[in-house]
Amino acid sequence: MPKMKTKKAAKKRLKVTGGGKLKRAKGGKSHLMRKKRSKRRLSLKEGSYVSAAETKKVKTMLPYD
Repeated sequence: MPKMKTKKAAKKRLKVTGGGKLKRAKGGKSHLMRKKRSKRRLSLKEGSYVSAAETKKVKTMLPYD
């Protein structure tokens, strides 16, 4: 049986925490920042977690992490 390959795009964008959750960055913060409220901009800086529905699918992309 051949080795499973890690999806490089997922590896660059996600980190696995100690508890096994997948941490990700929020999108929508690269441009058009002037029209966004400061409260929204501050919340975009914080990371978030991959939803429970998507976790199983995403973990198959990262077999060795």
